[in-house]
Amino acid sequence: MKTAIYFHAGCPVCQSVEASLINAIDPKLYQVEQVHLGKQPQRIVEAEGLGVKSVPALVLDQQVLHINFGAALADLK
Repeated sequence: MKTAIYFHAGCPVCQSVEASLINAIDPKLYQVEQVHLGKQPQRIVEAEGLGVKSVPALVLDQQVLHINFGAALADLK
């Protein structure tokens, strides 16, 4: 099974995306890992390495999907 990583900061924009987009991903195809960067700041480096520039963002098949705009990754450091 493939893994999709949803990076977020817990903001209202991120919560809105979580409520709709994350639930739309077929659980038979992807296991979704949710990473709250406010609570897991050590994973910011990982997000940057994957190409994440802002949150909320979904990394799916090694492609970064930036969704709306909640916060720049630099603001979370």
